[in-house]
Amino acid sequence: MTLHHVVVGVDGSLISVRALDRAAAEAARRGRALRVLYAVPDRDEAAPVLGAAEARVRARHPGLPVETVAAEGGAVRALARESAGADLTVVGTRGLGAVSGPALGSVSLRLAALAQSPLLVVRGDHPCDDGGDVLLGLADDRDARAAAYAFQEAERRGAGLRVLHSWSHRHITPELPSLVPTRSPGQERLAGTARAEEAVPRYALTRLRDRHPGVVVETRTVRAAPADELLAATREAAVVVIGAQHRTSVLGPRLGPVAHTLLHRAHCPVVLVPRG
Repeated sequence: MTLHHVVVGVDGSLISVRALDRAAAEAARRGRALRVLYAVPDRDEAAPVLGAAEARVRARHPGLPVETVAAEGGAVRALARESAGADLTVVGTRGLGAVSGPALGSVSLRLAALAQSPLLVVRGDHPCDDGGDVLLGLADDRDARAAAYAFQEAERRGAGLRVLHSWSHRHITPELPSLVPTRSPGQERLAGTARAEEAVPRYALTRLRDRHPGVVVETRTVRAAPADELLAATREAAVVVIGAQHRTSVLGPRLGPVAHTLLHRAHCPVVLVPRG
């Protein structure tokens, strides 16, 4: 297997061609080789699609090392295996096989719950490079790997980094009015929680700011549902980066609600970084 590479899944569809273009650009930006994978029942069927993909990449990036792989079986499992040795795995939002839909979800959604390294999901109508900032959704210190990736991505692009930290609180039971002009215990607790939450990005990003002094960082803490806030912010972003927590249920590995929402509705490409 090629070391230090970007892997992309293709199947000849328009969205997979866009994913191929994005993966090639990412590999060139990182100085990595590109590994193009097509999962098919019979390897002999893969030659036309892989040949066209390789020709397209070589025409656009003449010096980029390219390797093509025909994998038998399902795309999700094949790409999940490949992700273990890749710097980045790239797929489109749809395509890569006929088994998709509400019951099983798209390949990108199922792969996101299994990928062992950063996964970039390309939205079909978004340009590869539009000059926007990198957007980071930060929950807590479990997102350290996602934060590190976001800083590196902003540095690679020469772009700014916008950090959105979102939190919510339980409903506070109404209290009787006090004769003393001061805040109630419930309000004091809420104010203390708010101060602690606003400090999360500052402490979580201190070392990364020192390592990447050229990256201009803007942080914002909001008291709202993280999925809604991030979704709105993706309108102006070049890419959004979040930590992915893999969960297991009777239906197999699953993603959290924020990742699920962004993969379905984000206005820009989405990078999911597995939490450590």
